[in-house]
Amino acid sequence: MTGPVEVPVSWYDGQTALRHEGLLCWSGGSRLVLRHREAEGIELQADELLFRDARPGERVYALRGSPAFRLMLAGEAPREIEALLPRSSRYGRWIDRFGLPRAAIAFAAVSAALVAVGMTAPNWLGPMVPASWERRMGDVMVGDLGNRICHTAAGDAALAGLAARLDPGGEPIRAGVANLPIVNAAALPGGRVLVFNGLVQDAKSPDELAAVLAHEIGHVRERHVMTAMLRQFGLSILTVGAGSGLDRNVLGIAALGYSRQAESEADGFARDRLARARISPAGAAQFFERLRKKAGGEADWAGWLQSHPSSVDRATAFRGAVRKEAGYTPAMSAREFAAVRSMCRDDKDVEDFDLF
Repeated sequence: MTGPVEVPVSWYDGQTALRHEGLLCWSGGSRLVLRHREAEGIELQADELLFRDARPGERVYALRGSPAFRLMLAGEAPREIEALLPRSSRYGRWIDRFGLPRAAIAFAAVSAALVAVGMTAPNWLGPMVPASWERRMGDVMVGDLGNRICHTAAGDAALAGLAARLDPGGEPIRAGVANLPIVNAAALPGGRVLVFNGLVQDAKSPDELAAVLAHEIGHVRERHVMTAMLRQFGLSILTVGAGSGLDRNVLGIAALGYSRQAESEADGFARDRLARARISPAGAAQFFERLRKKAGGEADWAGWLQSHPSSVDRATAFRGAVRKEAGYTPAMSAREFAAVRSMCRDDKDVEDFDLF
């Protein structure tokens, strides 16, 4: 090596909505430095970078411990830097090595044998699915949806900040807004949560949005998603390939019939996380009370009503969790909430879901 190696990059620092332009530099070892004009460099450890997404002509990386940080690299980097960057994989190392059809057949065969043990198999099989497989499955599902997830710098940062506030431990929850005009939300495999734009627009306050997000995060953390998928879709959900109607699968996941116990656990998780984050559960109570009033006449609420139990008891439970002495703070600032609500409007490249 004769000197430092560098490549042009851009990044969001996770603190502001500004896109920075500069250089990614390497001078040896596993340390990388982001340099922006004459400002002091930002040091990164290569093993803290996570492959996030592959877009036309651009790769996107995240940073462990900083949910809203994004590093964008256009084209190839010098081999010294490429060797340190995490590699992209569509399904996972061993699946890529043997091929998706063989891996899917092998996994389906094993799963079929387990499900044959009895009707209760999904209840114990779902939580046994390795988290790495579940994460890869969620990545593939969201990736195959194409450009149907709304993105703006400010909206993505606000939503990531809210998810991190509600769930500060473990692998970061990756939340997004799907360009669907119906009132619903979906927990997908591997820490993915989609909130449909219809629900975002219907939410009257950041606290209502936070309650819905906390509930879906509860399904993720309690490992309800795979159990419900195995029960409702059977093994076919595990063998879907690219271009096989993922839009319909996401809509199906949004209508998963979780058990009463699972719904109770997700609600309990939401109340606990709202309390820890000092976000008032009154927003959730207002959401469910409004849901009950509108149930008789507005079809856009049908998705939520079909996939969740009675709103009356849930409103009562969240209302009862309000503590006057708690010192609650808003889930988001007014500017952050507005940024999330405008994501699908401001993202000029987002596509609509083809529902029919």
